[in-house]
Order: sequence, then C-alpha cells, then structure tokens
Amino acid sequence: MINLREDLVDSLSAWVVKAVDSHLLRFYSPDKEPALVFIRHGMPLLYDGPLNDGVILSTFTENKEPTVKHLSDDTFEHLTQASSGATTGDWFVMFYSTDCVECVRMIARWEAVGAKLKHRINVARVDKDTNGAATSRRFNVFKTPAFIFFRHGKMYRYEIPKYDINSFVSFANDWYKNVRAEPVPVPQSPFDDFVQIIVNVLRENPWVMKLGSITIGVLIIISIASKFKRKTEMPQKND
Repeated sequence: MINLREDLVDSLSAWVVKAVDSHLLRFYSPDKEPALVFIRHGMPLLYDGPLNDGVILSTFTENKEPTVKHLSDDTFEHLTQASSGATTGDWFVMFYSTDCVECVRMIARWEAVGAKLKHRINVARVDKDTNGAATSRRFNVFKTPAFIFFRHGKMYRYEIPKYDINSFVSFANDWYKNVRAEPVPVPQSPFDDFVQIIVNVLRENPWVMKLGSITIGVLIIISIASKFKRKTEMPQKND
C-alpha cells in the first residue's frame, strides 16, 4: 500500500493514517475490516470495494467532494420535485436525528451509497429534528434512521433490517419494485402542518389525551354541580 499512500498524498493532498486496534472500526464499519475511510470537508466516506490500489485511488479521486446532498424544509420540494413529476431524477433520502447513534454511524456508509449511485440517483439526507422537521412530518417519519426512495411521483419505504451499503444500492436499483408504492403527498400548508404536530404529540404521548379527557370530564361535572347548587339556593316566590 506504499504506492497508494504516495498517490493519495500527491493526487488528493490527503494524509494517510493507519489506526490499529481502534474503536473507530466499530463506528465506521462494525462488520468489516480492514476499513478505509476518506474524510473530506469533515464528511467521512467508507470505501466499499476490492483492496486494489487503482480502484481505491479512483474511488477517492472521483469523490473529493461529499456526494450526499443536505435537504431542508425550504429546499426539499424545489430540488426533488417529488410530488410534481420528479424531473430532477430519482432521490434516495435518509431521515436522521443528531441524538440517534445509529444515524451517526450511518453517515460514512450513506456517503458510500451516494458514491455508488452517483450520476444515476440522487442521494440525500434530512435532519428530522431541525430544519427538516416539517418534511419529516409530511412523510410520516417518526423514528430514525428512516429511508425513502422517491421515483416518478411515488415513494418506497426501505424497511429492510439490513443497513449495509450493497443492500441500499440494490434497493435503489431495482429491489424497490417489491415494496408497496405510495403516492407522494403534496407539501403541507402551515395550518395542516400545525395540525400534524398536534396529532404527532398525541400519538407519542397518549397520556395527554387521557389527561385531557379527564380534565374535560371534571369540568363538566363541576359545571353541572354549580348549576344545580344555584338552582337549589334560588329563593322561592310567595303566593
């Protein structure tokens, strides 16, 4: 690998660091070693291919920039055109949250998925808890990580319990045909989104509904008792 190291330094202006018995292996590649990770602009790319100097160098050279696009509530529909014909192509989107350990571990693998699907399928990510919250509600994404493939006005949910690179690539290429196609919902109005927020709160916190029902029941009882008390205390007219 000496030649590869020299080529990387010359072609990519990159440092090559070898980590032995490192805990980072579990973070980037929990089931495969040795692991090669190319970090550029703070974004890691997990190499998934043969241990061949030329192929490795070619892969890293072609992916000097991050391959996964970041989408937000403001840019999602404009860039994907998911509900209006998808003239920008197919999109494979990961919904993540920063407090999700599995989501953080997925970053390097998702970049690898983007590299393998490059020039054929757009690969992106949406932060469910911050600037992608409304988009996540639009597609009924409640848990992360979640993956949805958008194609020709339809959406296909990736619900396979395998998070390896090849499984994602296979799904985007043709396996999505085995999944029930859902129509892509149009962007929600601010009022509809507000209603959806309330629905989600009630779904995630059923005790709120129970407490509300009890509170309403107590108020009704108090109101009836108050009216009855006023009626019994009303002075009788003398004939």
